[in-house]
Amino acid sequence: MLELYQFELSHYSEKVRLLLDYKGLDYRKIEVTPGIGQVELFRLTGQRQVPVLKDGNQYIVDSTNIAKYLDSRYPDRPLIPQDSKQRGLCLMMEEWADESIGIKGRKALFFAISQDQNFRKAFLPASVPDVLKTFVEGVPNDVLKLLGLGVGYSPEVVQKAIADLKQDLEALTLLLADSPYLLGDEPTLADFAVAGLSILLKFPDGPYLDLPTGIRGKGVPGLADNPAYEAFFVWRDRLYAQFRKPITDSKMSGGPSAPTSIQIE
Repeated sequence: MLELYQFELSHYSEKVRLLLDYKGLDYRKIEVTPGIGQVELFRLTGQRQVPVLKDGNQYIVDSTNIAKYLDSRYPDRPLIPQDSKQRGLCLMMEEWADESIGIKGRKALFFAISQDQNFRKAFLPASVPDVLKTFVEGVPNDVLKLLGLGVGYSPEVVQKAIADLKQDLEALTLLLADSPYLLGDEPTLADFAVAGLSILLKFPDGPYLDLPTGIRGKGVPGLADNPAYEAFFVWRDRLYAQFRKPITDSKMSGGPSAPTSIQIE
């Protein structure tokens, strides 16, 4: 069985999960513990970043490389068109999504978490004691702003990212106005890249991620709840309903189970 080394909340990992589900491939999710788990991942693959796909004794790193590998190794339901113009558009749009929605989405989510106490609390698993949830909920916004400055997320940087994302969502909404998919009548890598990377802007309503149910359907204020982009998120959720397998508690029930943590040897 294929193994996907991942972070559950990583939108690049989600992009690969969408690709695997679309192709109907069985896979096991292995959650990489930040820090020590990444050291083990580096020992195995030579890099610390996820996602990484393992197929037999072969490790494929980077979501774009994984998509190309999947089309080569498992050609049914191709992700990248063969027509030269469509192929070029697909790869160009996927690269744009990685560099625009992918990078700016992190900044926008940080803004949402820093501004909304209930949103912060919703990220905590149900098993976390109420006293800790109350503590997390009560972290002052000023403290979070300082943390943001420490990683380069100044208020100006965050607001610029959100403004850019508004333009991105407007463009995507226009492209999808009279087409079921971004490049026409069939889904491609471009669709799955855009859909997967958009989870940090608004999480899907369904049980597709092993995350607290309290954050389903929630997202970045001004983006997730903006009527101007509603058509985009309706399209995104329809894509999920068509192709993404929901998480199940049992591997025997036909869907992917919750992730298994990486084992350090």
